[in-house]
Amino acid sequence: MIKLLKELKFYKWMIIAIFALIFLQSMAELFLPTLMADIVDKGVVLGDTPFIWRTGGIMLLVSALGAIASVIASYYSARAAMGLGRDIRKKVFYHVDKFSLQEFDEVGTASLITRTTNDITQVQQVVIMMLRMVISAPIMLVGGIIMAVSKDAKLSLVILVTMPVLVGAILLIFKKGMPLFQTVQKRLDKLNLVFRENLTGIRVIRAFNRETSEKVRLKQANKELTDVSIKVNKVMAFMMPVMMLVMNLTVVAIIWFGGLRIDNGAMQIGDLMAFIQYVMQIMFALVMASMMFVMIPRAAVSAKRINEVLEMTPSFKDEGTKQANIEHGTLEFDNVTFSYPGAEEPALTNISFRANKGEITAIIGGTGSGKSTLVNLVPRFYEVSSGMIRVNGVDIREVPQEELRSKIGFVPQKAMLFTGTIADNIRLGKEDATDEEIAHAAKIAQAEDFISKMAEGYQSEIEQGGSNLSGGQKQRLSIARALVRKPDLYIFDDSFSALDFKTDARLRAALKDETKDATVLLVAQRVSTVVDADRIIVLDHGQIAGIGTHEELLEMNDVYKEIVESQLTEEEIA
Repeated sequence: MIKLLKELKFYKWMIIAIFALIFLQSMAELFLPTLMADIVDKGVVLGDTPFIWRTGGIMLLVSALGAIASVIASYYSARAAMGLGRDIRKKVFYHVDKFSLQEFDEVGTASLITRTTNDITQVQQVVIMMLRMVISAPIMLVGGIIMAVSKDAKLSLVILVTMPVLVGAILLIFKKGMPLFQTVQKRLDKLNLVFRENLTGIRVIRAFNRETSEKVRLKQANKELTDVSIKVNKVMAFMMPVMMLVMNLTVVAIIWFGGLRIDNGAMQIGDLMAFIQYVMQIMFALVMASMMFVMIPRAAVSAKRINEVLEMTPSFKDEGTKQANIEHGTLEFDNVTFSYPGAEEPALTNISFRANKGEITAIIGGTGSGKSTLVNLVPRFYEVSSGMIRVNGVDIREVPQEELRSKIGFVPQKAMLFTGTIADNIRLGKEDATDEEIAHAAKIAQAEDFISKMAEGYQSEIEQGGSNLSGGQKQRLSIARALVRKPDLYIFDDSFSALDFKTDARLRAALKDETKDATVLLVAQRVSTVVDADRIIVLDHGQIAGIGTHEELLEMNDVYKEIVESQLTEEEIA
């Protein structure tokens, strides 16, 4: 928590102003009971009406001054807290942006969203409260005690008896509540995860009639969060009744003993009234402190979760300084092995091959053979466990990631589109792309036909995730996004799977001329997609089972032959 609060240094002048205003407000509140005591003892008892009006006017001015100070302090505290939340969100976002896919897998997308929204909101709320109370509560507590003792020292002994009881109750509730707050955040993460999976996977859920089971799953996650939240509130519910009971018993004791002292002539009625108000201010200060004790544990848990993200070190850092000269166009895997964190076996083992400029290197293999893993290593989404990947003879770990990725046109296995127009989505590949360049990329990607049929053409809006487009249309726009970049290295990760054979053939023919000056790495499930490649790499259980052309592999590679026979007829093979 303290680590995040250090970010408030950017608002130090605002915080100094808040503390000054809160001090002014507290002094005003501490002064009012004394003025009231004077009105009773010197005005009402003695019948001095002018004194009552005079002192009453002073009370109004002091009250107005305190109210104005309170309003301005609240405004500045809200601005400082909201600014802190904005800064932390930006810091978390920028830090997460440096993560490799390994860190995303480790933390989880649902948890990252919760930490960036709910957790930071918790911190914001407690900062607002702290800025208002961290000065006010101690001043009211100490000032109230001093003023109460000044009115009657012996009667102040009642406070010494009741305060330890109140403080003890607050500490006990704090001790019980802290672990429960941690559990609440974990259960909230789980509920968000279930919600996210249901909303993003709604088509699959409906297709397999899993609505009932998913409702049960959501109900369970919701119940777990509800149960622990009820436990938290049960613990916290004790706080207010205990405090009110102690406060009321304290007032009763003060009136009782104060009445005896008035009867003995040791105290005046106005002083007793002021004394009661000072005791209420002392108790109210403890109530404010207890409210902070309720909020701080939850915010501390949230702050810890935020710091966990900020303190996570990416599995690899961008320390590259060399120029890759990727335009020369060679890609080389040198005995590369890669294992996912916690995996028992490597996903890839001893992968070695070379892809040259102007060539199409295709990768084919069964499900789980490591095809997508291999291409994800090239843009450094993951770091190799051993071995080396070279671009034009330079280890990609020695090249700045921004430079490396700026030369790559990557089309992922799952086509990902963003809200905005079709032109905006294609322009993600090249920010300053002209309309002509966008149209050319769409034409090569075989997307021109369906775009021209849309009412707004290239200005047609795409809904979140491209939900208003078919799978094939999304793939073609993803390919166009890579083409408009005119990169030196193309990576197609099973990017033609949603296309029919006719569109696939036209696209490959158009790509051949478009990518003649680039290196192409092509992952595919279909033999028909890779048959014309200059080099085909056959993967089997994370290892290279063969490298060669279609004809060479068909003759001498059993794994490739098995794949071909599973997809093509004897006539087609011949």
